[in-house]
Amino acid sequence: MNAVRNRFGHLLKARIGLDAGSIGEAAIERAVRLRCAASGAVDDDDYWKRLQQHPAEVQALIEAVVVPETWFYRYPESLAALADAVRERFKDRETVRILSLPCSTGEEPYSIVMALLDAGVDAERIVVDAVDISEKVIDFARRAVYRNNSFRGEAQGPLRERHFTQTERGQALSQRVVDRVRFQQGNLFDSLLLAGAAPYDVVFCRNLLIYFDAPTQERAVKILRRLTRSDGLMFVGPAEASLLTRQGMPSIGRAHAFAFSLARAPERQPWRTTQGSIPGSMAPPASAAPARPHPARDRSLRAVSPPTQAPEPSSGAALDAATELLRLADLGRLEEALAACDRWLAASGPSADAYYFQGLLHDAAGRLQQAQTGYRKALYLDPGHARALLQLAALLESQGDIEGARRLKARASRKEREHG
Repeated sequence: MNAVRNRFGHLLKARIGLDAGSIGEAAIERAVRLRCAASGAVDDDDYWKRLQQHPAEVQALIEAVVVPETWFYRYPESLAALADAVRERFKDRETVRILSLPCSTGEEPYSIVMALLDAGVDAERIVVDAVDISEKVIDFARRAVYRNNSFRGEAQGPLRERHFTQTERGQALSQRVVDRVRFQQGNLFDSLLLAGAAPYDVVFCRNLLIYFDAPTQERAVKILRRLTRSDGLMFVGPAEASLLTRQGMPSIGRAHAFAFSLARAPERQPWRTTQGSIPGSMAPPASAAPARPHPARDRSLRAVSPPTQAPEPSSGAALDAATELLRLADLGRLEEALAACDRWLAASGPSADAYYFQGLLHDAAGRLQQAQTGYRKALYLDPGHARALLQLAALLESQGDIEGARRLKARASRKEREHG
């Protein structure tokens, strides 16, 4: 274990910035074991020698660590905010240049194009560059044919009807969408990445920074700033919002979009939920809940993905606290949001929704034991709480408890079928 941590973990950090603690030593050890067997190495020392001698094997190890998990329209609030920005903020630009990094198997960059086309943006104005460190996922994305796992949630049926055609291999994306995306393999920390390219109007970099330690995060943000126009926008994962806030980048103030401006802060509008008020049930279908990621992937490790609808506590004081919690979480102010969660619990008593949010906020702050406690309290009060089931499953999976995660996912799937 020490050899895996000290040698292979340090190698991955040097090559892709990965902080081994962010995914757990067990994940790296599994990847090393897999590649040892595949390469014919007799032991760790033999495999280490092969890594020094064969650059292609280093890439193979990276591929074994970065397992993709994403789907179309995973973050609809971000896509809606992007469409509004293209129609308003960037309305006078002949083309709007967008970067998706990491792009994984293509669902995010293709979703960006589909959202803009559906919003009435002329296809010729859309230029999307998509970058990922994995050659395999880039090859997959270029084929633009997807199975059912890439379509989750209630909105996926109309999406397929508008932009996909059923084939023997799966759902084939329309050429009109495919033509707007340019894929390339690349590493954020490669000094030659996108060398000579003009800065982008919009950069999507979701749930990547959480895999870096603090110095590497600072370095990554500097690179992302360089890649973004001075008046451009940057979309990140919820757990990364506080990092950009500390860097002096103001939020655009759109609930659940987690979008930040490189320009000075715009005049803030009164905060509201996507529905304009605090509506009823907060629990979306389990298929919309985030899963735990592997590095350089569009998944949600320690990433709070709040529901599009806020909960409805039983008292006025609890309602105020819940509203304030969501507002602060949108801004990345996690500790203040936790304090609001405590006020919610004090006002309404034990609440599955409140404990679920408590778990999410601790998860986003990297306090995994407290996060697990919050999720388990939520499930004690509501054993079928779909998002708590999936978030806890993702947390356990990242810590190497694959069987525990599997059981929780199965419970979530059963609950989804019961309500489907």
